[in-house]
Amino acid sequence: MTLSSRLLRLWLGVCLRSTRWQISGSPRAVETLLTPGQGSVVAFWHRSLALSPALWFWARPQEPRLALRFLVSRNPDGVLIANIVRPWGIIGIHGSSSKKGKDKGGAAALRTALKEIQSGSIVGITPDGPRGPAEQVQPGAIVLSRLAQCPVVPLGMACTSLRLPSWDRLVFPLPFGRGALIMGEPLFQPDATILQNALNDVSLRAESVVRHQQSNLADHLWRAAGTLMAPALTVMLRIRLHRGRELPGRLRERMGLERTGPRRGHRPPGQLLWIHAASVGETLCALPLADALLKARPDMRILFTTATVTGSEIVARHPLYEQRIIHRFIPHDVPRWLRRFLNIWQPEGVIFVESELWPGIIAACSHRDIPVILVNGRLSDRSARLWIRLGEPARHMMKRLSWVAARGPEDAARFRALGALPIYEDGDLKQDAPPLVYDETEYARLKTLIGVRPVFVAASTHPGEEELVLQAAEKARKLQPDLLTIIVPRHPARGAELAARFDLPRRTAGQDPTPQTQTWLADTLGELGLFYRLADRCFLGNSLVGKGGGHNPFEPLRLGIPTATGPKMENWREAMATVSDTIYVVTDVECLTRWLESPLPPVRTTGLQRSVVSVLRDRILKTVER
Repeated sequence: MTLSSRLLRLWLGVCLRSTRWQISGSPRAVETLLTPGQGSVVAFWHRSLALSPALWFWARPQEPRLALRFLVSRNPDGVLIANIVRPWGIIGIHGSSSKKGKDKGGAAALRTALKEIQSGSIVGITPDGPRGPAEQVQPGAIVLSRLAQCPVVPLGMACTSLRLPSWDRLVFPLPFGRGALIMGEPLFQPDATILQNALNDVSLRAESVVRHQQSNLADHLWRAAGTLMAPALTVMLRIRLHRGRELPGRLRERMGLERTGPRRGHRPPGQLLWIHAASVGETLCALPLADALLKARPDMRILFTTATVTGSEIVARHPLYEQRIIHRFIPHDVPRWLRRFLNIWQPEGVIFVESELWPGIIAACSHRDIPVILVNGRLSDRSARLWIRLGEPARHMMKRLSWVAARGPEDAARFRALGALPIYEDGDLKQDAPPLVYDETEYARLKTLIGVRPVFVAASTHPGEEELVLQAAEKARKLQPDLLTIIVPRHPARGAELAARFDLPRRTAGQDPTPQTQTWLADTLGELGLFYRLADRCFLGNSLVGKGGGHNPFEPLRLGIPTATGPKMENWREAMATVSDTIYVVTDVECLTRWLESPLPPVRTTGLQRSVVSVLRDRILKTVER
């Protein structure tokens, strides 16, 4: 071996072994390559030739019986390459396609490669080599696959590197960088177009992984901030526990740690998807998607995280809870805590719901080549302005998302302005949710107690709205003396305060409505479906005072309940456009009173159910099974 060969081999060895590689791809490709005695063809573009030993460094320790051969030209460059990699156990087969009547040993090399495959070797080939045109498939790989009747595994490789000024823009690796090696689905006797598209796909994915793994200044600053905030966050968790906003025994989950004791969790075998929903509303709309994914893949498990205790209580009611659905609280965005969490669970993909955008989590998943998906994507005007002011760091984060399914055109435009691509406009996932569940026995009992009295439900009210609702109801009772008003506060913890302030009977205190009860406080969690079914009409809170934003209008309308809201429905603008001919908007107490006194209006329920879940399910599965 010449001195130049030794120096190049030393350099390549240092670079490739010091690179932090992310190895991923088709499970069938991994099985094909790691099965000894099962010959196959591995194809990659010629520009990645210097990176190809990384495949061997990964495969050989797992299966020492493997044999790797590769087709290389007989010119001096090919001889040099063969000499460099031979000490690593990679044997070159010299020859290339004949051109202009000149025999370059292609036929002999093909016969040798065929014998090697039949003896169980893996044969690597660059379909566009040795002289191009670059990234244009030549017949060699296709002919070899058909003659040997074996699959072709397309391989995409990229790493921290330089590009040399050669015909193929050869990738020359640099030491101590990051790299990605992605194996595509095995192809059986493909044609040139199929193989070319597959090679382009895995190559672009590998380059995307490496690009996303590169940390910028914003990443370093965010990680530093999270590390510095860790002690304060620990104290905050203790305070929240004292106030009843955290669950005893589960604080460790907020730090990426597992529970102690007999119910200590562990990653189940098979495919695991991670779905994160902030609180109750996001959890309710995400559960039908989780059901659809589990139904489509019987061997799949779902790690479902929430940020709130109320969200966890919704998940705990699912019939597959602690079987195929595992709940954990999402860890705070502290680098060390996130590493623990991801090391334990190792999800195949992450699905965030609505506006849950955690820069540290997105970056950590991107570094591990875990696809991050945002479904039911929502960006309010205020949130969009905030992200835009952050500038390039926000754009860098958005570009790390695999794709975004926005609720509609307005949200989609905001995400595009921030650099997220691709964007899909699938519609609102909450429009696809089933009707809210309810206890039929309890419904019958309460219906008997209430009798034929008209019932007005003020649902998900926020501070300041209860006063207005009570004023309107009092005025409406002049025409409807037996009107029963049921107030369902958005946060049940406010029940004691509201009961004392307005002298109201409370459901949590075991106080049922009597014939003399004018207003009843339903301060329980997860029973909105019950109260909607008792209602003759309802008002949706968080829409009349304060910052507003609104709540889900589809839930009562789907049950045929005449519904009113305030004007502050910014978070539901597109939904409001969908139901504009059905829902009523009130602006003050007088307006709400007139609506309560008016005859019951008809409710249009057709068109309120869409198949958003099925579209998302198929796209998610395609993304995580790439």
